[in-house]
Amino acid sequence: MTEKIRIEQSLHRLKKWIEINNYRGFDPFDGLSSWFNIFTFKNRKMKQLLIQGVRRLPFNIRPFIGIKPHTSTKGMGFMTNGYLNLFRLYEQKIYKNKAKFTLNWLIKNRSPYFSNFCWGNNFDYASRAFFLKKNYPTLVWTSLIGHAFIDAFEIFQDQKYLQIAKSSCEYIMKEQPYSREKKGLCLSYIPAEMIRIHNANLLGASLLSRVYSKIQDERYKNVARDATYYSVSCQLENGAWFYGEEEKYHWIDNWHTAYNLDSIYFYQLYTKDKSFNKKLLKGLNFYTDNFFCKNGAPKYYFDRVYRYDIQSASQAIDTLVLFSDLQPETLNIAKKVANWTIDNMQDQSGYFYLWKNQRLINKTPTFHWGNATMFRALSNLLLKIDEIKS
Repeated sequence: MTEKIRIEQSLHRLKKWIEINNYRGFDPFDGLSSWFNIFTFKNRKMKQLLIQGVRRLPFNIRPFIGIKPHTSTKGMGFMTNGYLNLFRLYEQKIYKNKAKFTLNWLIKNRSPYFSNFCWGNNFDYASRAFFLKKNYPTLVWTSLIGHAFIDAFEIFQDQKYLQIAKSSCEYIMKEQPYSREKKGLCLSYIPAEMIRIHNANLLGASLLSRVYSKIQDERYKNVARDATYYSVSCQLENGAWFYGEEEKYHWIDNWHTAYNLDSIYFYQLYTKDKSFNKKLLKGLNFYTDNFFCKNGAPKYYFDRVYRYDIQSASQAIDTLVLFSDLQPETLNIAKKVANWTIDNMQDQSGYFYLWKNQRLINKTPTFHWGNATMFRALSNLLLKIDEIKS
């Protein structure tokens, strides 16, 4: 069996599982959807305990505590990306129709709290930093979904999709807090308060950059440059980034590092500003040197194995494929990660497990966390392999 056929078969098993389950699954952080939530008495620390308790169990307790499978806006954005890739690959109308279905779903399920297009979780969420009510937007969700609309615009040439992405940029510019720092400008993770998180800041900058390349709005370019400058200036000596600059955010994990790298890459691609290229390559080298085992297993943290998480695997494939035009050897790493993940984390029914370690496998069937991301990642990898061979 060729590598292309193996990846193709894995991808189509995954697609079948997602569609049979009507784009629904669980999420690591959906604990507040349980009827146990009434016993948190609106106390944020109690809510955190419930979320983390449900999240950290090595088995899926959700069906027993009232949490039902649900659809994610971020997941539907990733499904859009995947369907668009399959349309490019096979030129079959069915994938065009599926992409338009997910896009229409996203249009209907935007956050109702703001005038411009933005998106968030479909459940209440509490962390050490903030509480976020259901459907309240985040910059991460909005930016990633905004990119999906630009992908659709580039393929279908429908101005409606460009206008939605532009609206998301206006949300970032007008409805999203930011802070002026000595090192530049930082866009907030959420609209309710100023939360400085590098991957959110950079993802926002990446969407502004990409829409700038379509409509030449200098406001977008200027904010994108200042936001990128802030996070690049915070890069550590070894090439890594902390999740955020406050001490409570001082960890370095796989997929948030990948988001940072993707975003700087997109900023440079769409603005033609190569000022950060040296820092970008330093970050990429840190990423490829530290986050993968020799057999392709993706590490959660750079300095220890901890466990293998499907989000780390899926986002790693995506990022490594993206950078293969810049450093061709990253494509080989992407293939190794894909093969390891298919061998070790894909269920016979088609979906990918949540995580595994040396002793246990958490087989919780998620939607956005890993499976929709994996759908996009494998479709990107398949498209790249086909592009090289053709």
